[in-house]
Amino acid sequence: MCGIVGYVGPRDSQGILVAGLARLEYRGYDSAGIAVVGENGRLTARKKAGKLAALRESLEQDPMGRGTTGIGHTRWATHGGPTDLNAHPHLADGDRLAVIHNGIIENFAELKKELVAEGVEFLSETDTEVAAQLIARAYRETGDLVAAFRAVVNRLDGAFTLLATHEDHPDLVVGARRNSPLVIGLGEGENFLGSDVAAFVEHTRRALAIGQDEIVAITPDKVTVTDFDGNSVEPQPFEVSWDASAADKGGWSSFMAKEVSEEPEAVANTVRGRVKDGRISIPELEGLDELFVGIERVVILACGTAYYAGLVGKYAIEKWSRIPVVVELAHEFRYSDPIVSESTLVISISQSGETMDTLMAVKEAARLGAKTLSICNTQGSTIPRESDAVVYTHAGPEVAVASTKAFVAQITALYLFALHIADVRGSLDQAVSDEAVAQLEALPSKIQWILDNEQDRIEQLAGWMADTRSVLFLGRHVGYPIALEGALKLKEISYIHAEGFAAGELKHGPIALVEPGQPVFVVVPSPRGSVTMHQKVISNIEEIRARGARVIAIAEQGDSAVLPSADEVLRIPLASPLFEPLLAVVPLHIFAMGLATAKGLDVDQPRNLAKSVTVE
Repeated sequence: MCGIVGYVGPRDSQGILVAGLARLEYRGYDSAGIAVVGENGRLTARKKAGKLAALRESLEQDPMGRGTTGIGHTRWATHGGPTDLNAHPHLADGDRLAVIHNGIIENFAELKKELVAEGVEFLSETDTEVAAQLIARAYRETGDLVAAFRAVVNRLDGAFTLLATHEDHPDLVVGARRNSPLVIGLGEGENFLGSDVAAFVEHTRRALAIGQDEIVAITPDKVTVTDFDGNSVEPQPFEVSWDASAADKGGWSSFMAKEVSEEPEAVANTVRGRVKDGRISIPELEGLDELFVGIERVVILACGTAYYAGLVGKYAIEKWSRIPVVVELAHEFRYSDPIVSESTLVISISQSGETMDTLMAVKEAARLGAKTLSICNTQGSTIPRESDAVVYTHAGPEVAVASTKAFVAQITALYLFALHIADVRGSLDQAVSDEAVAQLEALPSKIQWILDNEQDRIEQLAGWMADTRSVLFLGRHVGYPIALEGALKLKEISYIHAEGFAAGELKHGPIALVEPGQPVFVVVPSPRGSVTMHQKVISNIEEIRARGARVIAIAEQGDSAVLPSADEVLRIPLASPLFEPLLAVVPLHIFAMGLATAKGLDVDQPRNLAKSVTVE
């Protein structure tokens, strides 16, 4: 969850580090700090609990001086509370060495005990300071910062990205990663490190991916990567597909508002270049057809919003490819003694590609012999590199913690894959496939219609409900995961109780929650898809309305049957039933954002949450 940035080059590192941390704020943090080797050859550090503004204010009041090498960090507290002392960087070796860290060192207590026995005194409660003291001890023995890193990281258990700089080496930053993100940015006479490409995309779009258990050393004109044993490694280059302006608000009131407005574009970009002569053609999967022919079972792994995208994708994969699909929370899969084999395809879904629960589940699936495919939005991230195949979404950077455009892009990618594997296996009639492709290509304009015609009314409705203390969401079939997603968004950013239910479960317990005035959103399926299902949902509405609920229905244009039963009807354009989730979710994203805004809350950085969950 922490943000990490490193820089070596001719420019003033302080400004580059602080700007890089600002672009990483979306990851979530409770303190920030930087360390710089100045032109006088001395290392200085500054760190503050709270938002980045507190660090900026401190630097403005008492500048650190110009330096061309440095490291910066935004921390999400794990070991020790969010205080100035626990903030990073941590100093060692007579304050000549600075270290920052993302992740958790699981055996830190044992290592700390060893250092305390040697007389080392600690200033913080963090596991990071243990790593700093270990590196300092190893450096004093070798005088080689890279060798010191190698000696220490091989003793650490857990997940970590470590960066360090030392005043003895004023043009060097060293980093190492295990189960935690780190990427290299390549400049002209300067180089960068970051936990995300956002840290340096303002300066370069050329990047290198660092693999598992690898160490990197950057100077202004050189990048060297080795594994933890010291063997040379050739990192994988890639080009960042967006520029810095894509991660700016661009005049919008919040990143979430901007990203909701980009949902049509996210779907369009994910489809673009993957339809050839009316058939699905996914470039990343070229030459991998044999991987999918023998698949007998699919397991989808994800967490949070991505899990709900997986639930929607299950319906498409089963309908079109006729392969049974189960969807599991990644953190439960790993510890459930899962049954997978060489005929199992495990699909992981992660916006960042660094979600630790999902990454570890993918590794477990691979260890058990399953084939693995990732659905991911971030180039150069870990989960795609750990998978046999990848389908990238092309949603562009998503900064707001609450995922919106990435969610619709993930469903779109799953639908593309479902159609591709159905074609490979010959399980789908061509006419049905053609219609599905046409529906996918029509989605962006239909989502745009909702934004153009319904957004103002939805935001007004949300404003009226600003004092609401609980909201329920109901759906059937593909509408059920959308009900779950609507509830999650409301919980995430408005801090009120919200629950999503399968509409058929109403009489099995949830209806006890319904009392006079209780707001209930109902995702109404199209009567053109299943008259029976539509009638059942109308009956559900009648049941809760009879108990005094206030019903807000999301229904397709022309569905008159819902009018007598609902207090409010939010309209979506006509689409085939399987494609309705990509439309029905848009009003729920707008509503959650509108209600949180009406309450005066920060919709981009809700309390206690971070964009990328990089620890288990």
